[in-house]
Amino acid sequence: MTDIKKIKLNDFEIGSDKLTILAGPCVIENKDLIMQTAQELKKITSELGINFVFKSSFDKANRSSINSFRGPGLDKGLKILNEVKTKFNVPIVTDIHSPEQASIVAQVADILQIPAFLCRQTDLLVAAAKTGKIVNIKKGQFLAPEQMKSLAQKVSDSGNDKILFTDRGTTFGYNNLVTDMRGIQIMQEIGYPVVFDATHSVQLPGGLGNCSGGDRKFVPILARAACAAGVNALFFEVHPDPNNALCDGPNMIKLSDAKALFKICNDIFKLVRQ
Repeated sequence: MTDIKKIKLNDFEIGSDKLTILAGPCVIENKDLIMQTAQELKKITSELGINFVFKSSFDKANRSSINSFRGPGLDKGLKILNEVKTKFNVPIVTDIHSPEQASIVAQVADILQIPAFLCRQTDLLVAAAKTGKIVNIKKGQFLAPEQMKSLAQKVSDSGNDKILFTDRGTTFGYNNLVTDMRGIQIMQEIGYPVVFDATHSVQLPGGLGNCSGGDRKFVPILARAACAAGVNALFFEVHPDPNNALCDGPNMIKLSDAKALFKICNDIFKLVRQ
């Protein structure tokens, strides 16, 4: 396995010989849904012996349509995420979209996530770095994996080497993405843990005209393949009722399917490391 930096988070390390899963609904729809999902995901990951980070967005600023649901906004969203963090004793990852949000979100979030479309934004990366929090850079759909090195350097040169890379597929043309599993090792060779986003990788950007489509039946295939390729962590968007979700429903997995998928991924993860 490639030698990479281990990123300390609470009582575990991302990049160790234990699988980490970042998971939760795409966007905060309401408090009850978030609390229900977080409770169940915490239970599942605890039973399986998997490190868990809860994910949901307070704002989806890059929706296809101006009329699309974006979330509750910064103040209300962070309040809900802080309740999840406190009640279930789990770390939080959420997106930031502007440099001004970094220090505010860092008061709650343990990992600041840089959206794929914004991954080259220097001011955003520097602001995230200066909070001292872990910075998860999602690889732009338009970038080759080796190009992540210069983005990591923007963060490290700003005094923070707590960096994660997340692969979420590469633009293939006309509302489709493709995943090249070689990218996992290429990014690991830069020296940081790599997360595979199995749900956004099956997205069909703009595929439904005024919103993105997707095909969740391919999520397990890609997640298992990423574990076999030696990935360090997995990212899943999970929802109790994806077909009626307000954002990214077609590519989110059902909460009721999460345990079986997490188990087989964990089994493969451990097998690769034997």
